[in-house]
Amino acid sequence: MAGQPRGQLGVRGVHHIGVSVPDLERAREFYVDILGGVEEVAPLEWRDNPFIDAVVGLPGSAARQFMVRLGNTHIEVFEYASPRSAPQDPARGVHNFGYTHFAVQVDDLAACYRRVLAAGLPVHTPPAFENIVTRADGSRTGYAATYCRDFFGNVFEIMEIHACEDMPSI
Repeated sequence: MAGQPRGQLGVRGVHHIGVSVPDLERAREFYVDILGGVEEVAPLEWRDNPFIDAVVGLPGSAARQFMVRLGNTHIEVFEYASPRSAPQDPARGVHNFGYTHFAVQVDDLAACYRRVLAAGLPVHTPPAFENIVTRADGSRTGYAATYCRDFFGNVFEIMEIHACEDMPSI
Protein backbone atom coordinates (compact mmCIF):
# COMPACT_ATOMS: atom_id res chain seq x y z
CA MET A 1 0.00 0.00 0.00
CA ALA A 2 1.21 3.49 -0.78
CA GLY A 3 2.56 5.48 2.12
CA GLN A 4 3.28 2.45 4.35
CA PRO A 5 6.85 1.60 5.32
CA ARG A 6 8.33 -1.44 3.59
CA GLY A 7 7.15 -4.62 5.27
CA GLN A 8 4.00 -3.12 6.76
CA LEU A 9 0.86 -5.08 5.92
CA GLY A 10 -1.74 -2.85 7.45
CA VAL A 11 -2.43 -5.22 10.35
CA ARG A 12 -5.26 -3.71 12.40
CA GLY A 13 -5.05 -6.04 15.38
CA VAL A 14 -5.84 -9.57 16.48
CA HIS A 15 -9.33 -10.57 15.32
CA HIS A 16 -9.56 -13.97 17.01
CA ILE A 17 -7.72 -16.81 18.68
CA GLY A 18 -8.64 -20.42 17.86
CA VAL A 19 -8.90 -23.05 20.59
CA SER A 20 -9.55 -26.77 20.11
CA VAL A 21 -11.43 -28.48 22.94
CA PRO A 22 -12.79 -31.97 23.62
CA ASP A 23 -16.28 -30.80 24.67
CA LEU A 24 -17.91 -27.85 22.90
CA GLU A 25 -20.80 -27.41 25.35
CA ARG A 26 -18.47 -27.40 28.35
CA ALA A 27 -16.32 -24.84 26.52
CA ARG A 28 -19.40 -22.67 25.89
CA GLU A 29 -20.07 -22.76 29.64
CA PHE A 30 -16.55 -21.42 30.20
CA TYR A 31 -16.41 -18.75 27.48
CA VAL A 32 -20.02 -17.55 27.73
CA ASP A 33 -21.19 -18.27 31.29
CA ILE A 34 -17.94 -17.64 33.19
CA LEU A 35 -16.04 -15.11 31.04
CA GLY A 36 -19.16 -13.41 29.66
CA GLY A 37 -18.39 -13.87 25.97
CA VAL A 38 -21.08 -12.93 23.46
CA GLU A 39 -21.92 -15.18 20.52
CA GLU A 40 -22.54 -12.79 17.62
CA VAL A 41 -22.58 -15.25 14.72
CA ALA A 42 -24.24 -18.61 14.24
CA PRO A 43 -22.14 -21.67 15.12
CA LEU A 44 -20.61 -23.63 12.25
CA GLU A 45 -20.47 -27.35 11.63
CA TRP A 46 -18.79 -29.29 8.81
CA ARG A 47 -18.04 -32.78 7.54
CA ASP A 48 -16.76 -33.90 4.13
CA ASN A 49 -15.91 -30.34 3.05
CA PRO A 50 -12.79 -30.41 0.82
CA PHE A 51 -12.34 -26.62 1.01
CA ILE A 52 -12.33 -26.52 4.84
CA ASP A 53 -10.13 -29.64 4.92
CA ALA A 54 -7.60 -27.75 2.78
CA VAL A 55 -7.82 -24.58 4.89
CA VAL A 56 -7.22 -26.40 8.20
CA GLY A 57 -4.80 -28.92 6.69
CA LEU A 58 -6.79 -31.93 7.91
CA PRO A 59 -8.16 -34.26 5.19
CA GLY A 60 -11.48 -35.82 6.26
CA SER A 61 -12.07 -33.33 9.07
CA ALA A 62 -15.38 -32.97 10.84
CA ALA A 63 -15.99 -30.38 13.53
CA ARG A 64 -18.37 -28.07 15.31
CA GLN A 65 -17.45 -24.51 16.21
CA PHE A 66 -18.68 -21.36 17.90
CA MET A 67 -17.17 -17.89 18.22
CA VAL A 68 -17.51 -15.44 21.10
CA ARG A 69 -16.54 -11.81 21.44
CA LEU A 70 -14.62 -10.96 24.58
CA GLY A 71 -14.21 -7.20 24.58
CA ASN A 72 -12.03 -6.24 21.63
CA THR A 73 -11.24 -9.72 20.28
CA HIS A 74 -12.90 -13.04 19.57
CA ILE A 75 -12.24 -16.64 20.58
CA GLU A 76 -13.13 -19.32 18.02
CA VAL A 77 -13.72 -22.66 19.71
CA PHE A 78 -13.61 -26.00 17.85
CA GLU A 79 -14.50 -29.57 18.77
CA TYR A 80 -13.13 -31.97 16.16
CA ALA A 81 -14.98 -35.25 15.76
CA SER A 82 -12.46 -36.24 13.07
CA PRO A 83 -9.59 -36.52 13.41
CA ARG A 84 -9.97 -36.80 17.16
CA SER A 85 -7.10 -35.47 19.24
CA ALA A 86 -5.27 -37.49 21.83
CA PRO A 87 -6.10 -36.36 25.37
CA GLN A 88 -3.97 -33.44 26.56
CA ASP A 89 -2.21 -33.10 29.88
CA PRO A 90 -4.44 -30.62 31.79
CA ALA A 91 -1.41 -29.53 33.85
CA ARG A 92 1.06 -29.05 30.97
CA GLY A 93 3.53 -26.27 31.58
CA VAL A 94 3.37 -22.86 29.96
CA HIS A 95 7.03 -23.30 29.02
CA ASN A 96 6.10 -25.70 26.18
CA PHE A 97 6.51 -24.34 22.66
CA GLY A 98 3.44 -22.96 20.95
CA TYR A 99 0.80 -20.53 22.14
CA THR A 100 0.79 -20.89 25.88
CA HIS A 101 -2.08 -18.63 27.02
CA PHE A 102 -4.37 -15.76 26.17
CA ALA A 103 -5.08 -12.82 28.44
CA VAL A 104 -8.43 -11.17 29.16
CA GLN A 105 -8.45 -7.64 30.57
CA VAL A 106 -11.39 -7.10 32.91
CA ASP A 107 -12.79 -4.11 34.80
CA ASP A 108 -13.17 -6.02 38.08
CA LEU A 109 -10.51 -8.66 38.65
CA ALA A 110 -11.83 -9.56 42.10
CA ALA A 111 -15.29 -10.39 40.69
CA CYS A 112 -13.81 -12.37 37.81
CA TYR A 113 -11.49 -14.24 40.18
CA ARG A 114 -14.45 -15.15 42.43
CA ARG A 115 -16.39 -16.42 39.39
CA VAL A 116 -13.44 -18.57 38.28
CA LEU A 117 -13.08 -20.03 41.79
CA ALA A 118 -16.84 -20.67 42.08
CA ALA A 119 -16.68 -22.67 38.84
CA GLY A 120 -13.99 -24.86 40.40
CA LEU A 121 -11.37 -23.85 37.85
CA PRO A 122 -7.69 -24.11 38.75
CA VAL A 123 -5.89 -20.83 39.53
CA HIS A 124 -2.08 -20.79 39.67
CA THR A 125 -1.99 -18.18 42.45
CA PRO A 126 -4.32 -15.47 43.76
CA PRO A 127 -3.86 -12.05 42.12
CA ALA A 128 -1.79 -9.50 44.05
CA PHE A 129 -4.67 -7.08 44.60
CA GLU A 130 -2.46 -4.79 46.71
CA ASN A 131 -0.84 -3.64 43.44
CA ILE A 132 -4.07 -1.75 42.61
CA VAL A 133 -4.38 1.47 44.59
CA THR A 134 -7.51 3.63 44.83
CA ARG A 135 -6.63 7.31 45.16
CA ALA A 136 -8.55 9.88 47.21
CA ASP A 137 -10.32 11.10 44.05
CA GLY A 138 -11.56 7.55 43.33
CA SER A 139 -9.24 6.96 40.39
CA ARG A 140 -7.20 3.79 40.42
CA THR A 141 -3.62 3.00 39.52
CA GLY A 142 -1.66 -0.21 39.15
CA TYR A 143 -2.43 -3.65 37.86
CA ALA A 144 -2.98 -7.21 39.01
CA ALA A 145 -3.22 -10.49 37.17
CA THR A 146 -3.05 -14.24 37.51
CA TYR A 147 -3.05 -17.36 35.36
CA CYS A 148 -5.99 -19.76 35.49
CA ARG A 149 -7.02 -22.85 33.52
CA ASP A 150 -10.24 -23.68 31.75
CA PHE A 151 -12.07 -26.99 32.16
CA PHE A 152 -9.55 -28.66 29.79
CA GLY A 153 -6.28 -27.27 31.15
CA ASN A 154 -5.87 -24.43 28.64
CA VAL A 155 -4.20 -21.47 30.34
CA PHE A 156 -5.75 -18.02 30.37
CA GLU A 157 -4.75 -14.88 32.21
CA ILE A 158 -7.14 -12.43 33.84
CA MET A 159 -5.88 -8.87 34.29
CA GLU A 160 -7.06 -5.55 35.66
CA ILE A 161 -4.94 -2.63 34.44
CA HIS A 162 -5.04 1.03 35.45
CA ALA A 163 -2.70 3.78 34.24
CA CYS A 164 0.45 4.24 36.30
CA GLU A 165 2.98 7.03 36.15
CA ASP A 166 5.82 4.54 36.52
CA MET A 167 4.70 1.98 33.97
CA PRO A 168 4.20 2.21 30.22
CA SER A 169 0.65 2.15 28.85
CA ILE A 170 -0.60 -1.37 28.23
